[in-house]
Amino acid sequence: QGQLVESGGGLVQAGGSLRLSCAASGRAFSGYAMGWFRQAPGKEREFVAAISRLGGATYYADSVKGRFTISRDNVKNTVFLQMNSLKPEDTAVYYCAAAAGGTSALLQRTADSWGQGTQVTVSS
Repeated sequence: QGQLVESGGGLVQAGGSLRLSCAASGRAFSGYAMGWFRQAPGKEREFVAAISRLGGATYYADSVKGRFTISRDNVKNTVFLQMNSLKPEDTAVYYCAAAAGGTSALLQRTADSWGQGTQVTVSS
């Protein structure tokens, strides 16, 4: 997978919503499982969500389950992360990732390509 470019981050109040996008360049987007990770200051990068190559399976960290939704559009080569009911503890840089090894690779926090990240800040 080629370049990954995230967008949609910003500042939002607690309880609000944001929708992140990750546009992928290159070929065979549908050949990669896609995922979102995040890293807060002073913390390790953590898994947020993953979606299988054709979108039939999704996985979420317990901390975001029921609030975040991952989806993908294999025609537009884009993966999305809809974030609702945001909390201050969701504040982090969010990264998009692509894995030829499928969602199992992403769940092990490995990927073939990473985006540059987009900042999400949730104020209380």
